[in-house]
Amino acid sequence: MNNERRGKFVVIVLDGFGVGQMPDVPEVRPADLGANTCAHIFERTPGLALPNLASLGLANAVGREFEGLPFSPGATWGKAALTHQGADTFYGHQEIMGTKPPVPLTEPIQVAVDEIAQALEAAGFSVRWYVSAKSGLRFLIVNEACTVADNVECDPGQAFNVTAAIDDMDFETELEVGRIVRGIAKTPRVITFGGRGVHLENLLAAVEEHDGFIGVNAPASGVYNDDYHCIHMGYGVDEKVQVPYILGERGIDVHLLGKVADVCANRFGESESIVDTREVLERTLELVRAPGSGFVCANVQETDLMGHRENVPGYAEKLRVADEVIGRIRAALAPEDVLVVQADHGNDPTIGHPHHTREYVPLLVAHEGAPAGTIGVRATLSDVGATVADYFGAPAPQNGTSFLAQIGG
Repeated sequence: MNNERRGKFVVIVLDGFGVGQMPDVPEVRPADLGANTCAHIFERTPGLALPNLASLGLANAVGREFEGLPFSPGATWGKAALTHQGADTFYGHQEIMGTKPPVPLTEPIQVAVDEIAQALEAAGFSVRWYVSAKSGLRFLIVNEACTVADNVECDPGQAFNVTAAIDDMDFETELEVGRIVRGIAKTPRVITFGGRGVHLENLLAAVEEHDGFIGVNAPASGVYNDDYHCIHMGYGVDEKVQVPYILGERGIDVHLLGKVADVCANRFGESESIVDTREVLERTLELVRAPGSGFVCANVQETDLMGHRENVPGYAEKLRVADEVIGRIRAALAPEDVLVVQADHGNDPTIGHPHHTREYVPLLVAHEGAPAGTIGVRATLSDVGATVADYFGAPAPQNGTSFLAQIGG
C-alpha cells in the first residue's frame, strides 16, 4: 500500500516486562527458573489495576487473570520469544528493529582493562586503579570523575560501562573516553553515560561485585536522576538492515524515544533520550496527535530499573503511570494507526537476583478492524520490525515475519 495512505505505527516497549520463562531457561539460565515478571508483580501488589493494558490483552498473554487484570475477549494479542542469547536490552532492541542477533562475545573488564588504561593515558587522561580489597578485581577511574568497569546490571560480560559525574567531566570528554574503550573492547556494548548532581564518591559508593565482574550499580549511583546523558556504542550491528534506516532512507519519519534512542541507530530520524516514564509517554502522545505519518518507538526504561532494584512496589507504580498514558495514546489513534505494546525481555523483581530474566514478552495490538484473538507465539521480536516495514510498504529488515495481515492491515 502506498505510504501516503498510511498513518502512524507506534511501538511502546515496557522494558523488562516479561510474561513467563522461555522453555530453554532450565538449560541456559537456571537462575531464571519460574520467572514471570507480570504475574509476580500482581501476586505481590494487592489492588494493582492496569485497565488499559488489560483491555489490550495483557492477561491473555500472561495466561492468567488477576483482580486488576481480567482477560479481554476482544483483544488482539500474542507473545514473542527472544532470539538473542540471554536477556539483553541492547540485543533485544536490535532484534525488534529487524536484526538477526549474533551470538555475543562475553568477557569481564579484567580482560581488557590494562590495554584500556594504556590507551587512555596515551590520549592524555589521568588514570588510576580501583582495586577491590575483597577480590582484587580492578577497574579504572579517569580524571577523578569517571569509571570504566563492568556493567553489573545486564547479562554478565556483555557490556562495559563508562560512567561519569558530568558536573565534573563534560559529556563530550566522556564520549572521548567511551570511544577509546569501544576501540579496544569486543563486548557487544560500551555504554557511555552520566548525570548531574553526583560525584566520584557517589559512583564508588555504588560499586558491586558478582562472580568475577565488578562495576558501578548505575541506578544506585544516582546518575539517572538529573540530566541523564547516554550513548550505547554497539559492536557488530549493521544499521542498514534495520527498520529506522530502511524507513528513513525512504523519507518516512522515524522517532525514537527513551532508551531506544540511546540503543538504536536512527541516521535519518529524530531521537530523544528520556528516562522518566510519564515524560516519555506524554511525548509519544504528542507525536501520535501530530499531523502526518511515521514510525514512533518509545522505551519505558523505569520498569527495568525497578526490576534491577528488585523493587516490586516501585515497579507496580511505574506500570500504573504507563497504563494511564497508554490509555490516552490508544484513544488518540486514528483509524489507520497501529499501536503495539511489548517488552524486550523480563526483569522479575522477585526472582532473587537483580538481572534481566529470559521470558516471553507480550505483544498487545490496537488497530481499528483488527480481529479479536491471538496472533500466536512469534519466533522472534523481529516480527514487530518486519510488520512495521510491511505497514509502510518498505523492504523487509534482515530478520522477522510480518503479522500485518493478521491484524487487519
